[in-house]
Amino acid sequence: MEYKPMPYPIIDSHCHLDFPKFNPDREEAIQRARKAGVVGMVNSGISLKGNRISLELTEKNEDIHAALGLSPDIGREGSDKDINAILAQIEANAGKAVAIGEAGLDFQDCKTDEERRRQTASFKKVIELAKNLEKPLVVHARMAEAEVLELARDVDTVIYHCYSGSVETMKEIVDAGYYISLATLVCFSEHHQTLAAEVPPENLLLETDSPFLSPRRGRNEPAFIVDSIPVVAKYKEMEPAEIAKFTTENARRVFKI
Repeated sequence: MEYKPMPYPIIDSHCHLDFPKFNPDREEAIQRARKAGVVGMVNSGISLKGNRISLELTEKNEDIHAALGLSPDIGREGSDKDINAILAQIEANAGKAVAIGEAGLDFQDCKTDEERRRQTASFKKVIELAKNLEKPLVVHARMAEAEVLELARDVDTVIYHCYSGSVETMKEIVDAGYYISLATLVCFSEHHQTLAAEVPPENLLLETDSPFLSPRRGRNEPAFIVDSIPVVAKYKEMEPAEIAKFTTENARRVFKI
């Protein structure tokens, strides 16, 4: 598999190396990322099993950092027993994590008011955990960006993972002092290129959200974060090295890595 080695380090602020799509070649994918210039990967768990694997990856790899989360799908569909088990797992292992999340609202998949209510109730519990544990909160917000902002306003540090909302809401998020993480969608989505042009460099993170949203054929992986850098640089009218420097420094500050 090809990759383009970069002369500057970069951090993938959100990936899912725990997902089954990496089962055939997880170690190779991690090595490819390192060879491409990726100096850190924040692996976001979204389930009991995913959080456990994220913690295992962190124990084995100094450059992989666990975020422990509860997916909006589980928040919407999961039993109280399942949700409470994940919340307890997050609380028990928070000391080994750099962030809480991803968690949030996904109104694209909510078909009823009851589903929205359940999802929102679960998200509120995760928000309280992040506040009590004094950890950054990584949010998933799809067709619910403003609603998530209202719920999470009391959290010190919030990262909008794979932000895809409006420029107007993005400015509100930035005004609150929070962070916008743009996925590799920016390589081929005009909307995300507009977002890249507008977001202040000091509020910007980059991510792959791998195995999803690949800028190349097939599965996405952390190595492909390098494809985003020249694209973001173009729309921000900056040098690629500057973009890498800003986003890497931001990730180090946000996640304390």
